[in-house]
Amino acid sequence: MSDELMISGADADISEAEVTQLSPITLAFVGDAVFSLLTREHLLLSGVTRGGELHKLTVGYVRAGAQSLAAEHLQQTLSDEERNIYRRGRNATTAHVPRNASAADYRHATGLEALFGYLYLCRRYDRVREVFTAVTDFLEHNGADTSL
Repeated sequence: MSDELMISGADADISEAEVTQLSPITLAFVGDAVFSLLTREHLLLSGVTRGGELHKLTVGYVRAGAQSLAAEHLQQTLSDEERNIYRRGRNATTAHVPRNASAADYRHATGLEALFGYLYLCRRYDRVREVFTAVTDFLEHNGADTSL
């Protein structure tokens, strides 16, 4: 598997300093897409190929409750810079919390997604994969509804 994660063929013209200045909600918007794509790839590579099953299992990973659990578990493995990005995302004000998530879980999930967005936009693809692997390992071994 390639270490390259960039989806677009175009080179990104955004510096790390500019990425740091983006709002945490913007980072979470990008991070949500990155996390969702990696989850789908993970499931396909695990042998899941039926659409309904893919959808059901994907929801087990991307739902706010699961991301919140994983985010709390990850804290000890994050650098100070990564914890700061996570905290910015977690503390961001959002107008809407999905009805199937608690406000606290949603905030933690937003923090995790902001971290994924930040790492992706900074082109730290190896670190994106490391953090994603830590998330999936934790969720798959700690009772989250992600069973294959």
